[in-house]
Amino acid sequence: MKKAILFSLLVFISLVSRAQTYIKINGLSALVAVPQLGIETSIGAKSTFSIDGFASFWKSFDGKPMQALMITPEYRYHFHEKFNGFYTGFHFGGDVYKIQKWNYWGTNHYEKGLGYHIGATIGYQKRLSDKFVLDAFIGGGWHQGFYKGYYLDGTPGRYESVKNFNKSGEWLPYRGGIMISYKLN
Repeated sequence: MKKAILFSLLVFISLVSRAQTYIKINGLSALVAVPQLGIETSIGAKSTFSIDGFASFWKSFDGKPMQALMITPEYRYHFHEKFNGFYTGFHFGGDVYKIQKWNYWGTNHYEKGLGYHIGATIGYQKRLSDKFVLDAFIGGGWHQGFYKGYYLDGTPGRYESVKNFNKSGEWLPYRGGIMISYKLN
């Protein structure tokens, strides 16, 4: 599996090395030590492909687990010109997590699982120079999670009676921030 991911990454990098390509970091999430890194490349006259990863490595926050990894590949359509102005994006991605879901706040429960998300993003990119672009965006959509629920206090077993994975689907906002982008070529 690791070899397949590495091979796919090398093929992707070789393909985008000839196009306008930017590496990105979310300045807002970096302020709270939750990095979101990405890459965006030109694929057409008004189209780009972006992929980013968001990771929370916090073992806990206020005694509750806060670990998550979300990967989001996205097609973006730019209304005027690429990397400058309004755009909309459509994405499908995956995630893994060990976190207390929003609807369990105030309880003795947390969830550990994986999921997928499908949705849309709206954003605005402002070219600062030939090499730098600011990208303000917000997005969300449908998230389907498959998880097992456990007790925070270490009580053995699970809090739900489902045999394998519990399932939960919600419409949620799950993306947003201000990416600082640097042009590679």
